[in-house]
Amino acid sequence: MKESAATNPPDEQSVVYVVDDDADVREGLKALLQSVSLHCETFASTREFLRRDPVEAASCLILDVRLPGPSGLDFQAELAERHIDIPIIFITGHGDIRMSVRAIKNGAVEFLTKPVREQDLLDAVRVALEQDRARREHERRRGELMSRFVLLSEREREVMSFVVRGLLNKQIAGEMKLSEVTVKVHRHKLMRKLSAKSVPDLVRMAELLRGEMKEPAGREC
Repeated sequence: MKESAATNPPDEQSVVYVVDDDADVREGLKALLQSVSLHCETFASTREFLRRDPVEAASCLILDVRLPGPSGLDFQAELAERHIDIPIIFITGHGDIRMSVRAIKNGAVEFLTKPVREQDLLDAVRVALEQDRARREHERRRGELMSRFVLLSEREREVMSFVVRGLLNKQIAGEMKLSEVTVKVHRHKLMRKLSAKSVPDLVRMAELLRGEMKEPAGREC
């Protein structure tokens, strides 16, 4: 049974989730986090955690390694398979180097042994929340950019690919077998559609769109 309030906190408030089968540990961690004004929700199992109501706020997960059923390390892999991106801080009373290496290699923020030093845990939580805020901001910016990128024609996207590689209009015209005037028109349109103010601005946008843009290739019209 979930032990914390069921209502979602405000969007701007961070959330720290705790999954541990020991009730005393859950309550102790909750009290510590609340003492520094962090919203905390606790769960006795990973299944309970998965049934939670997701919130649109920076969050992280404090996860026990030893749990009934699949381990915390196995749950870390399950979250990755489900594409649930949340920073994880592992705590354990029975950890070893092999476990810690596996956890960190798979993206964990920290691997702490019980009894956990309060400051070490709070420092790890701070890093994890900042990491999640940065990820959410990146996804927000990319989503906004994608909504503009889809408005580009195929030819405008191709011109953009050449521009961000540093080619001049004349060179792009040669690669695409177009007139330089036509290239200038496409370039102006794509800059306007993307709200790009300069070539460096366009290059930064291309970085955000990595994976969506295709490598340009010369072609016959």
